[in-house]
Amino acid sequence: MPIKVPDNLPAKATLEGEGVLLIAERAALRQDVRPLEIALLNLMPEKIKTETQIARLLGATPLQIELSLITTSSYAPKNTSAEHMLAFYRPWDEVRQQKFDGLIITGAPIETLPFQDVAYWNELTQIFDWTQTNVQETFNICWAGQAALQHFHGVPKYELAEKMFGVFPYEVLSGRDGLLRGFNDQISVPVSRHTEVRRADLPDAPGLSVLLDSDQAGLCLVRDAAKRQIYMFNHLEYDTDTLGDEYHRDVAAGMEIKPPTDYFPNGDPTQAPVNQWRAHANVLIGNWINGLYQSTSFELAGIPAPSGK
Repeated sequence: MPIKVPDNLPAKATLEGEGVLLIAERAALRQDVRPLEIALLNLMPEKIKTETQIARLLGATPLQIELSLITTSSYAPKNTSAEHMLAFYRPWDEVRQQKFDGLIITGAPIETLPFQDVAYWNELTQIFDWTQTNVQETFNICWAGQAALQHFHGVPKYELAEKMFGVFPYEVLSGRDGLLRGFNDQISVPVSRHTEVRRADLPDAPGLSVLLDSDQAGLCLVRDAAKRQIYMFNHLEYDTDTLGDEYHRDVAAGMEIKPPTDYFPNGDPTQAPVNQWRAHANVLIGNWINGLYQSTSFELAGIPAPSGK
């Protein structure tokens, strides 16, 4: 089934060109189904690029999805035009009375700041609390995963001596978890972080389980069944060229940075990278959406579902 996005969203043309199944707003209204309501709280500066990455993954799932784009009310983004924000995004204050089957919160390039120094930290903590009554399950990516883990469990983050940057092997630790259905025993994951959270700091809390971990690159994926949160500290949603774009941008800015690990063929930044993670990105989001479909209420007013789903 397709994903429903606004007819004139810039990501729409890109996704159609890739063959991603989309449905027009008018056609969606004629269908006698309830699409899964997924909201995207997009904290990334390049919003159109992130919208496209997330919509691409959602559009590959077998269920009809209606994607709502939301932004913080307390902070206006500076890297995206006001016209784009007004046309496609709604501030969280305007949707806080609504309920959603799923919420995706992206990372943000602010990870070395203390959480409390982030301009919209107070609002974000309110959003995390709001998910406990208005969202069936929340998928937190990169910095948002660290922030959510700090908010719900007080887990600290640590600044790394150098950026963890590249494509790293991760061990699948809980193959029985529905999120990892169909995964290989080891997968490749894009990583781009200046900070980390550590497994030793995770509390012994009911329902908190590590799903993907690496001796080299640290934690990747943690499920929090009690809080209905997913903490993903890395970037399976990345395009093939995203790490390369980051590398060439930093080199052009005069920064000292090594090429991303195991990304460019033979470590040569002049060669085109090969995508090693796309299949598992699609499987992960497909499993997440399937889990939402199995557990959510037919009526959104029934969210949240009883614990122990």
